[in-house]
Amino acid sequence: MDKDRVIGSAKVVKGKVKVAIGKTIGDAKLETQGEADKAEGKVQNAVGGIKDTVRDA
Repeated sequence: MDKDRVIGSAKVVKGKVKVAIGKTIGDAKLETQGEADKAEGKVQNAVGGIKDTVRDA
């Protein structure tokens, strides 16, 4: 497993937490940051998946 997949997954989780906290306290900026973190994490996870595929080929 590529380190990008691990880091990407962690960013997705961090983003979900930020979104949940932002919704709870009514902080739209925190929600937006959380959504951005989730998107960044998904991209990084995908890059890691591609690296794994290339390495295993």
